[in-house]
Amino acid sequence: QDPYAKEFGINISDKLTSIEARVLPAPWLKYHDTGKESECLPRVGEWDMKNKKVVNGCIVNHWASINFSRSVQESTASGFCQELAQTCKLLGMEFNSEPAIPMYSARPEQAVQVLKHVYNAALKKLKGKELELLLVILPDNNGALYGDIKRICETELGLMSQCCLAKHVFKICKRYLANVSLKINVKMGGRNTILLDAVSRRIPLVSDIPTIIFGADVTHPETREDNSPSIAAVVASQDWPEVTKYAGLVCAQAYRQELIQDLYKTWHDPQRGTVTGGMIRELLISFRKATGQKPLRIIFYRDGISAGQFHQVLLYELDAIRKVVNDVLPIIGHAYTNILINPLDIFRPVHL
Repeated sequence: QDPYAKEFGINISDKLTSIEARVLPAPWLKYHDTGKESECLPRVGEWDMKNKKVVNGCIVNHWASINFSRSVQESTASGFCQELAQTCKLLGMEFNSEPAIPMYSARPEQAVQVLKHVYNAALKKLKGKELELLLVILPDNNGALYGDIKRICETELGLMSQCCLAKHVFKICKRYLANVSLKINVKMGGRNTILLDAVSRRIPLVSDIPTIIFGADVTHPETREDNSPSIAAVVASQDWPEVTKYAGLVCAQAYRQELIQDLYKTWHDPQRGTVTGGMIRELLISFRKATGQKPLRIIFYRDGISAGQFHQVLLYELDAIRKVVNDVLPIIGHAYTNILINPLDIFRPVHL
């Protein structure tokens, strides 16, 4: 025993504490009826896509590919992309078997120029039609390249991308191809599966009336990085009654600020006068457009706040939600708001 602990009368056991636990029952999943298996019950947290098709397949007509790995020959990379396209089709997506332009090979340090070159070359070939997806093969040891590709594709080109490591190209695995295909389907607007309880309208507090579910959190930089902002993120469901598709928004705010500043905001416009906006407003209107339904209930999950911050966050953010709801009533119609806040696993429902 540690002598200092003994001095203070502290006795530390070397055995972990045993507590009672339970495993939640897995939900039944619904897939497309054209597959051999249209329903699935996951076992031990696992299931696969064998004999199944996605419930809503995306459409990819125009895609291109880039190989940044020197160890992968161009013919091997092209063959891998063709296999991936075929897997997407087998899972129920409309995926063009042929790329808009031939595969382009380049060194990682050329990423910025090559991404823009391939994008522009595809646009020229497509004669005004948009390039929809970029498949990228990465070397196994270059994490920075991944960040550059995502930043350029998403912020400069407005292009969806799917990256694959070179080690998966050499040994093509059907399960890996299926997993990547599922990622592509979601990125391109499809839905892989839905809950069977959603189809039969059996989800409490969701299935009875049009409901939108929000989730919010704030990520803070390390303590020593006082020049870096905190990042607030809010997501919201964009379908009902399935609540499977989610849209997300992020914003930078003051260093280590836990209250989400952009939930609701106002500013003065010289032409329009006082203008209102914010992340919740955008997501509510997006839900209305996507579903054609007025959200009659809002469920808001808030993570990342301590017990000491609970009331401060509740007062500020609940007030912001109230203002948003009142502001968008002419657009989406009236909504009864049920806010569920979850600070560090403490569950406290608050009704508005």
